[in-house]
Amino acid sequence: MNNTAIFSVGQLVQHSLFEYRGVVIDVDPKFMLSEEWYELMAKSRPPKHEPWYRILVHEPQHETYVAQRNLHACGIEEEISNPSIDTYFSAFENGKYILDKGRAN
Repeated sequence: MNNTAIFSVGQLVQHSLFEYRGVVIDVDPKFMLSEEWYELMAKSRPPKHEPWYRILVHEPQHETYVAQRNLHACGIEEEISNPSIDTYFSAFENGKYILDKGRAN
């Protein structure tokens, strides 16, 4: 059992199965959505007791919720294109987004 988050807010990640890339906008220590969502969306049945991440996805311009085991660090250190990016981050530096300090959590 691994409850330690290996990714942080602002980090670029890539989905291991679907290969899309995005940026972490939130980290949950365990699965926090409904059982109905899990049954419908989590087809590979990733563990609920490990960290899950909210991700802004590049170009399809949506947000997704992903289990830690389905993510890896992204090797492309380029900004993502998503209309919500400015809602969360104030800058992009050295391959990582900088959290907007004025944003209320």
